[in-house]
Amino acid sequence: MSGYLNGLLSLLCIDVMFAYGVFLPVMAGQLNLGGAGFQALGGYVAAYLAANYGTPIWMTLPLGSLAGALAGVLISLPLARVRGVYLVLATIAFGQVVTGLILASPTLGGAQGIPVPSFVGLPVILPFTIIVILACFYLCATRLGLAMRAVHDDEAVADLMGVSARAIQVISYAVGGAIVGLSGALYAHQFGFVEAQDFDETLSVYVLLYVLLGGVQTAWGPLVGTACFVLIPEALRNLLPKLSALIAQTLHLPIGDAKIDDSWRLVLLGAFTVAMMIWRPQGIVTRTLIERLAHPFGAARQRRAV
Repeated sequence: MSGYLNGLLSLLCIDVMFAYGVFLPVMAGQLNLGGAGFQALGGYVAAYLAANYGTPIWMTLPLGSLAGALAGVLISLPLARVRGVYLVLATIAFGQVVTGLILASPTLGGAQGIPVPSFVGLPVILPFTIIVILACFYLCATRLGLAMRAVHDDEAVADLMGVSARAIQVISYAVGGAIVGLSGALYAHQFGFVEAQDFDETLSVYVLLYVLLGGVQTAWGPLVGTACFVLIPEALRNLLPKLSALIAQTLHLPIGDAKIDDSWRLVLLGAFTVAMMIWRPQGIVTRTLIERLAHPFGAARQRRAV
């Protein structure tokens, strides 16, 4: 396997874990635009321990995950009191606070970052990713998952049915923070360096888009959304120059006159995102789609009966 493909698949696995960590609070009705802050905590904890104390990977990974979980618990308590745009602003502020503290701390390298001596590759990252995916699928099928979905759909009704909305939201942030912290620790060991600029608010927005456009009704959504929005731009990186050459050849133009370069992949990705928000706001994967794929003949008979 080439180094490029290995790095791409490793980044995809890390982003998938990140997306599932953001998905859990969203499933409980809490938007999280501070995901990069949780990943920064996990990454910096792992990097600092490895660089300064020679802590082995089998310890830095769970400690990075624990840092994300503790941050999730601490931030969920005040966030349980806010709603709507104030919730979004509060999570953005959390990410900004974490980045600011890192930049202001000489111990954490400030703007220069921290080099990480120990390395993990795809053979380590992939099993963690599979475990996270299976655990999230299992969680969605448990009573806790049903309670999270109930709080998402109608918090007042869930409370009347004996479900503690605040407890569910605290749990969702804690588990989600642990997963995102783990992804940050793996990121630090995979790429050998961490700096605050790697964990800005743009990253949080992108990963939340992966989750929302993939769909929050089922556990398939984060996986499908992340795969589409990570792999498609990389595929376009190689496809667009070939398309430019084909158009130029068809219209008998000089190669440079087609003007379809690598930057157009971001334009196409943005146009696709807007189109998804307009025509399929519920996301790529929905419960209805899963039911139709699971029972295609039953769905066909139901449509004929209607």
